[in-house]
Amino acid sequence: MEPYLNKEQSEAQRKAEVLIEALPYIQTFNRKIIVVKYGGSAMNDEELQRSVIRDVTLLKLVGFKPIIVHGGGKAISSWVKKTGKEAQFINGLRVTDAETMEIAEMVLGKVSKDLVTMVSELGVRAVGISGKDGGMLKVQKKLPDGQDIGFVGEVTEVDPKVLYDALENDYLPIVAPIGMDENYQTYNINADEAASAIARAVGADKLVYLTDIAGLYKDIKDPSTFISRINVTAAEELINKGYIGGGMLPKLTNCTDAVRGGVHRVHILDGRIPHAILLEIFTNRGIGTVFYETDDFILRED
Repeated sequence: MEPYLNKEQSEAQRKAEVLIEALPYIQTFNRKIIVVKYGGSAMNDEELQRSVIRDVTLLKLVGFKPIIVHGGGKAISSWVKKTGKEAQFINGLRVTDAETMEIAEMVLGKVSKDLVTMVSELGVRAVGISGKDGGMLKVQKKLPDGQDIGFVGEVTEVDPKVLYDALENDYLPIVAPIGMDENYQTYNINADEAASAIARAVGADKLVYLTDIAGLYKDIKDPSTFISRINVTAAEELINKGYIGGGMLPKLTNCTDAVRGGVHRVHILDGRIPHAILLEIFTNRGIGTVFYETDDFILRED
């Protein structure tokens, strides 16, 4: 005869089963670095913001070493508009004149400190870091298709010492994607690119992109073509055959570059789903797309 459990006991048992399912993942990734690129709609909804920060803080408390790299595109555009200017984009990159660069640095700095406050409220120490701090992000002017779009930088080198120091001293680093060139000129950096470069430089075990889509589709218009996991060779074939375009193309390139650069796993998740990070990392099936080089240590089910 099966033992009888009341409603509260059944709920407690369900929670215990969730913890047991998470255990092998916690063991596998204990003390490993995970870089989270935080952007999209999850940054613009206060409840989602707090949900993401709680999740990343939980990762730290169970033994991960998280680093957050954040964007701030909509907030920057809002402030640019207040100056009487309209935001301009070329190939998905913001055209950044000197005034816009000043606004971007101001806004991204505020975003960093707001996130530091949220983490601190949860009892974890955090520190806001600009890519300029310690010369962490070195850049050159980015010229997409040969076009000069102003102070937009392409990462050429990452000096991760300031990040290692923060992690060693038990801080959660929160990085604003700003860098300097060899002449100490300040540049705005695409946050996806900055996250990929940082993940490679610190030897991250995981890189997670929080976006406004569920993951990778072979045909974005056909939900049945969703891809739960894919190795980088197959992902590069999708690019070369023209299946991937628009805003997904640079993101996918950053994913493959990260894996080729030594990052063990890269994940694309829909940041609008509460607890998306935990569902992807701590459950057998996951909810997004994972990119990898070889099939070792693939824990999720088909």
